[in-house]
Order: sequence, then C-alpha cells, then structure tokens
Amino acid sequence: MSLSAGRSGILLATDGSQGSLSAEAYALALARSWSASLTVLHVLEFPSGLDAENPVNRLYLAELMKQATQELVELKARAADRGVSAETKIATGIPSEEVLAAVRGEEPELIVVGTRGKTGLAHILLGSTAERIIRAAPCPVLAVRAGLHDEEGKGGPRHNPSVIERILVPIDFSDCSLDALEYGALVAQRSKASVRILHVLEPVSYGLDFTLPHVAKRDHDRTAITRRLSDLTAALTSAGLVSDFVVAGGLPADSILNAALAPDVGLIVMGTHGRRGLSHALFGSVTEFVLRKASCPVLTVRGPKFHPGHRPVLVRPSIPSNL
Repeated sequence: MSLSAGRSGILLATDGSQGSLSAEAYALALARSWSASLTVLHVLEFPSGLDAENPVNRLYLAELMKQATQELVELKARAADRGVSAETKIATGIPSEEVLAAVRGEEPELIVVGTRGKTGLAHILLGSTAERIIRAAPCPVLAVRAGLHDEEGKGGPRHNPSVIERILVPIDFSDCSLDALEYGALVAQRSKASVRILHVLEPVSYGLDFTLPHVAKRDHDRTAITRRLSDLTAALTSAGLVSDFVVAGGLPADSILNAALAPDVGLIVMGTHGRRGLSHALFGSVTEFVLRKASCPVLTVRGPKFHPGHRPVLVRPSIPSNL
C-alpha cells in the first residue's frame, strides 16, 4: 500500500559552514531516495536595523554574496554528483525570518537545518535561529547536529545519511505523537527503514506513607498501553513496514536518548506537543534535551504535510485521558 503519492519538496537551509555539511548530506540523501525536489537557501545574515546602502555595509554584503554564490555552486555540483538537481537561492536578512518566508513561498514537505554553524542559522546547542524555525515552521523539520559530522571523523558514532535502518518514534498517544508516527511511517517507507515505537512509563510517585498507591490501576494501564502499542505495530505491519515497540521506564528524555543509542537507529521522529513528557509545549525540557543530546538526527513534527493521495496508516480510536 502506498502511503502517499506526488512529488515531495525539501528545503535545505544552510550557512555554508563546515558544520552545515552534515545537514547537507541528509538533505541530499533524502531528496534522492524520496525523488524529491531540493531547494537550497543561503541567508546572508544582516540585521534589519542596518542601512544596506551604507558604503561599508554594501562592501560587506557584496563579499558575503560572492562567498555564498561560490559555496552554492560547489553545493550544486555535489548534489549533481549524487543525482540530485538542486535549485539554489540567496536571501538577505534575519536567517529564521528568511527561512520561514521561503517556506511560505515554496511550501516544502520538509525543512532540513543544522544545529550549529558560523552564523545565526545554528548556534551551538540549538541556537535561536534553528529553534525559531522548528517552533514556527508549518511542516516537519529535520535537525542535524553538526557534531555528528565531527564525531564520525574521530571514530565516534557513525550514521550514514543514505542508509537509515531504523526510525525511533516516541509516543504518548497524544494527537501530536500519533501525527509523528504517521509521518515516521511515511519516512520509513520512502527510506526502506523499519520503525520502533517507544512509550515511556514515567516514574510513579510515592504516597506520604511511602507506599505506591493505585498499583492495580497502574498495572491495568500498562496492559492497556501494551495492547494499544500492539495495535499500532500491527497497523504499520499492514502497511508493509517492519516494526516493533518498546515500553521503557524512567525519565522520558533519558529513555529516548538511551533507545536511540541502538546501533541501527538512524533517526528519531518526535511530535512537538502533547500531554506529558514528550508532551511539553514546543521546546519543553524533553524535546529540547533530545534535540541537543541525541546521537542521531531528530525530525520534529508539528504540522505534517501529506499529499492529497495519502492514505492514513493509523486508526485513531479515542484514548482514555488517563493513559
């Protein structure tokens, strides 16, 4: 069964830095495996309060333009070597605003950004520009930490952008996490990857007498959760995907990061709103922590875009509010 039909579009936001090469590698690999169009946007960072006609500023912008043009020529050549036709664009202004403006014009299915760079596009530890893009983007965003590229060269964790074996999707049964699972299934089908669903049972709280209240209810909830996860896995299997699920205990962020350490996990797909844990408002502690510390790229899903021919994989009966 095909999950969607039609040609996808990917927007790569780059600053031309060494750190942005990791994001570029993933954008090219996805564009090739998805048969997607690729637009590359390079933003010349220039605060709106400055006079672009000032002689000094004109020289500064001219030098930035010359450098960006050369970098995009080289990027386009690298894309062609991988069988990807890339359209390149240059904008001037505040990086996050220019990227979001381009998204409104291009309407891509996916944005790819790095999370560290030499300009505003990716300050170390998820800089403000990448954060603003993820928070406001009307489509999923793939955040690729620049350190992944550096770690590979030092014998650290290796992730081949062209071969994503398994996709990890943490869920708490909220609508946003099920949206993430639906989109993760689409990515898995296109990338010929398997899917692992992760549900985290957060630590129980002790009563004032140091007893564990409602043990029977917790056991009942765990049984219901396991049944629901089995149903979701069966739905993925019916869509032709290899899938399994894991129930882990502990703090959500730690459990997600630990699950992502499995050698075959090449991507985390997360919803960005929900009830608890993963369910903080966007950039709550769990999502932010995972984005900063994950050993592989993280694809955040706030507003997934599906083609008109998309046939949903998941059946979503109402979930009890206590799960």
